[in-house]
Amino acid sequence: MVVGTCLVLVGTQFYAGASETTADDSKINSVLDDLHDAASKAQKDRYLALFTEDGVFMGTDDWERWTRPDEFDAYVETGFNKGGWTYFPVERHIQYAPDGNTAWFDEITESPKWGRFRGTGVLIRHADNWKVAHYALSFLVPNEAWEQVSKMSTKAFETRKNK
Repeated sequence: MVVGTCLVLVGTQFYAGASETTADDSKINSVLDDLHDAASKAQKDRYLALFTEDGVFMGTDDWERWTRPDEFDAYVETGFNKGGWTYFPVERHIQYAPDGNTAWFDEITESPKWGRFRGTGVLIRHADNWKVAHYALSFLVPNEAWEQVSKMSTKAFETRKNK
């Protein structure tokens, strides 16, 4: 019930103030919403089917760059064996290349466990469907917390380098 409520509210926010929603906007929103839903339910096949065969996923750590099929598919399997991950989209923006076959997006998501993130990515049209070719997840840091977070991050990277 909570998931359904969140998605209904999100859908309203996506289109509030938008003068025109295209069929492709609806399809892309559906793909991205399905991506988050499959991840929250740890449905590996459904999740991976939303990516291109050579898709890339970039996580929040500097070494987290996984390519399909080998690296990313194995990462997803490991993560989904632990229950998956849950991010609810809060805001999303979509733009298109002039040929209409490539789209890029940015979205803000919220994780009940980890807080707010920004997802950015690229989708490619395959026949009449859209697939995620690239997804990058970034941790959002409020400006007023930036100095503290930067110090913690710098210290963690130094510690890692010295091991």
